[in-house]
Amino acid sequence: MKEATRVPEGIFATLDDRTRGPVLIPDTSGFDEARRCWNARFDRSPGAILRCRGNADVMEAVRFVREHGLFLAVRGGGHDFAGHSTTDGGLLVDLSLMQGIRIDPAARRAWLQPGVLVGAFDHESQAFGLASTGGTVSGVGVAGYTLGGGTGYLARRHGLAVDTFTSADVVTASGELVRADPSNHPDLFWALRGGGGNFGIVTSFERTLHPVGPEIMAGQVIFPFDQAREGLHFYREFMAGASDDLTVYPFFLRLPPLDVIPSGHHGEPGFLLVAAHVGSLEAAREEMAPLLEFGDPFFRAVDVMSYLGAQQMFDAGMPAGQRRYSKAQYFDELSDGAIDTLLEWTGAMEGPFSAAYFEPMGGAINRVPAHATAFPHRDHAYSFHLVADWTDPAEDDPMREWAGAFHDAMAEHAAGGVYVNLLSEDEGHRHPEAWMANHGRLGEIKARYDPDNLFRGNQNIEPSG
Repeated sequence: MKEATRVPEGIFATLDDRTRGPVLIPDTSGFDEARRCWNARFDRSPGAILRCRGNADVMEAVRFVREHGLFLAVRGGGHDFAGHSTTDGGLLVDLSLMQGIRIDPAARRAWLQPGVLVGAFDHESQAFGLASTGGTVSGVGVAGYTLGGGTGYLARRHGLAVDTFTSADVVTASGELVRADPSNHPDLFWALRGGGGNFGIVTSFERTLHPVGPEIMAGQVIFPFDQAREGLHFYREFMAGASDDLTVYPFFLRLPPLDVIPSGHHGEPGFLLVAAHVGSLEAAREEMAPLLEFGDPFFRAVDVMSYLGAQQMFDAGMPAGQRRYSKAQYFDELSDGAIDTLLEWTGAMEGPFSAAYFEPMGGAINRVPAHATAFPHRDHAYSFHLVADWTDPAEDDPMREWAGAFHDAMAEHAAGGVYVNLLSEDEGHRHPEAWMANHGRLGEIKARYDPDNLFRGNQNIEPSG
């Protein structure tokens, strides 16, 4: 559970006097809606919620927390597996009203506030035929996603989100607003690119854009589970020769009740290949032809679609209000042993909405040195992610135990390391794995900018010393 702070009665009235955004407290209009989390496992009640409207509100919030010794939680998009975007007691700094986006199509630059969601960013940038690496669910918040690393369909061609991140405005633990870029506070800028929310509250991101779309080749192929082994062997060989423009996810889940899937397979484990090619349509058709000829699927829907549509392919499977538990790790290869273990566990998938998948790395991701940004996982072939997903609170413990056992079984074939954005709330012991050799330097920078660890409501990096 999160650290809780008992708040003296009436204390937040003084904060309301100092801010432009509303301060919500329990039993007032809008509080229950504002405190609600995307991940329903975390049903918490902050002492107050400040819905910030600008830099000044964020600065006041940080100063107020320091003055009163409160616990601070920060929420951007709120798409949070670990429950860090809320707290019991203390102050929740809600940035979701800060949704400004400015696109400079000539310079191919975007400026984003921290409440922007991936779908809104895509919408604005695609108006000019541009895009930047974004999450594959349109409801993901750009802020937390970017600060942790940021993968997606564009990552193999154009790099991770942190590789497109060129400057930031940051409210530090002292309540000061500073500019972080290669020339100003370069150590802070380095730490922000993969170090998560440990070093301040970013109120503006500058990101580079690239020509993408507006149409690409994308879609999914759905197979019965008994074709999964052959499908994974095909996938392994197919991706070994794939261009940087192509990303394919092998996906396991319980099949939804779609008309194109025989009713006898509804709710049964299934195997999917979800693909997106961000190069020319001609090149995409040629490269994806083997994918469109493989196996005997229930359903094959890979065709020309809008980039915006491709970015929303996973939306239906990740609605707000369900209970989720995340486990993740990296792989250097998709070995026969890993395939055997994966099939053993996905063939008996627990939870009605659970999913497991591999995300290919490679391309531009791997061409950046591991020490160039705080995100260190540059030399792996795949990231593996398991999301246990259910609705009944009585299933919390069994589902977490199942996911942990599945994760441990896969770890025998893994390379070590974990993507910080996919850690759960009980994995503090894995924090060194999230940053590997960069962990020590991050602790030193934390000591400079946040020596009292004010920003600890996260996958925390403690100040050195």
